[in-house]
Amino acid sequence: MSDSNGHIVPYSTFTLIWLALLALTGTTVYVSRLPLGALHIWAALGIAVLKSALVVLIFMHLKYENWIFKLFLLVALLILAIFIGLTFFDTLYR
Repeated sequence: MSDSNGHIVPYSTFTLIWLALLALTGTTVYVSRLPLGALHIWAALGIAVLKSALVVLIFMHLKYENWIFKLFLLVALLILAIFIGLTFFDTLYR
């Protein structure tokens, strides 16, 4: 639940987050060209998680929500990650 006063995020914050997202996209491209072997997927997933966290926290205003709402979202995302991981194990051993 958000407070009744609302919140105003300055444009400078949006600009900084946008630049960070661009830098992380460039980092993803750079990391994809490094000889990391199987670590490519983990590096790409880590950067993607960081990018999605920035979007959810700032652009979707989760930063200003109550802690219980953040906890429920984290639990839901954790359960989703577990199911996706189990799907990868299923396809790995076929």
